[in-house]
Amino acid sequence: MKIIGITACPTGIAHTYMAQECLEKECKKRGYEVKIETQGGLGIENELTEEDVSSADAVILAVSVSIEGEERFDDKAAVVRTDVDEAISHTAALVDRAVALVKGK
Repeated sequence: MKIIGITACPTGIAHTYMAQECLEKECKKRGYEVKIETQGGLGIENELTEEDVSSADAVILAVSVSIEGEERFDDKAAVVRTDVDEAISHTAALVDRAVALVKGK
C-alpha cells in the first residue's frame, strides 16, 4: 500500500509538520510506503512527483487552508480530505479511512 498526502495549516508552522510526522509514523508502523508533502511557512517541501501521484493507492489531504496543486489528485479515486487536527489527533482512524476507500474500489 502506498499512501501520499499533503499537510498544511493556517500559519504553516507547527501543525503542518506535526500532521506530516503523525501520518508518516502511522503508515510506516503498518508497513506502508508513504510520502507526505508539506505546504508550510517554508513553502512546498518534500514535493510529490507525478510518479508519486500515479503510483499511489490513496491520498490524504490534511489541510486547513487552500493548497497548491490539488488538481494533481483529480483522477485518484481514493482521496480523503480532512484538516490537520484530525491527522494529528486521530491518525490511525484517518489512515483506516484511506485504506477502506482503496479496498472498497
